[in-house]
Amino acid sequence: MNSLLLTAVEQGLVFSILAIGVFITYKILDFADLSVEGTFPFGAFIFARFITLGLSPILSTLLSFLLGTLAGLITYTLNIKLKIKALLSGILTMTLLYSINLRINGKSNVGLFNYSSIFDNMEEIVVLIIIVAIVKILMDLFLKTEVGYLLIATGDNETLVKSLGENCNKYKLIGLMLSNGLVALSGALMAQFQGFADITMGTSIIVVALASIIIGDTVFRNSRKLRGTTRAIIGAVTYKLIGAVAIDLGLEPTDLKAISALIVIVFLSYNTFSPDLKIKKQKKEGAL
Repeated sequence: MNSLLLTAVEQGLVFSILAIGVFITYKILDFADLSVEGTFPFGAFIFARFITLGLSPILSTLLSFLLGTLAGLITYTLNIKLKIKALLSGILTMTLLYSINLRINGKSNVGLFNYSSIFDNMEEIVVLIIIVAIVKILMDLFLKTEVGYLLIATGDNETLVKSLGENCNKYKLIGLMLSNGLVALSGALMAQFQGFADITMGTSIIVVALASIIIGDTVFRNSRKLRGTTRAIIGAVTYKLIGAVAIDLGLEPTDLKAISALIVIVFLSYNTFSPDLKIKKQKKEGAL
């Protein structure tokens, strides 16, 4: 059980970077970006390609992040420039990336056990804690900058941003590229953690990200001091721990997809029917 819990925490830390990426589009920009299901394996395949060419694991991981931002650029172009709806833009990007992922290495599964990884010289959990801490700190600092505030404002009130003489589309582009870059980084880390990159590893990954965000928001909804990035990290680890406990209780690994869906349903239902939220809603309606 201890080994199972440790693995769950490690995977939760990997997925926490995914959750932070989706947090940008889902919570900040209010943009339904399904391209992450293609971007996650894209990051893994980019890493696999560069590591097999002889590049260092650190450089290969960074390149996964940088090239992953291009997925956000594609979604932005489809949505803003070609006027395709946000949901469909993400789906089209995801579809494009499926073929691109297969082209990168020429096959659907790439084994990485014989190649170096960033986990070679240190315990996996220590490396992951360091990486997650760096990503969180950089994200929090970025959101405190002028660009970060305008990014948040774009998701809240585009009219306000336009009244300041700023172009909302510029901040949507920044948000989408940063989000997909982080998702690709998470995919690269997962490829190194599990020892292979597979074309199916992005399937339903958006559910994992949303579950992590929803769990974090639900558990800490009364704590205004905790930042959204912190909630996403805690939510991702909690999500994986719930899955680990479910498996330990006798459920099959093949049931994990159903467990993921049930976790989201339970927490969303709790948020909807919670007595505290009902009281707040009634007070708000009474004030109006």
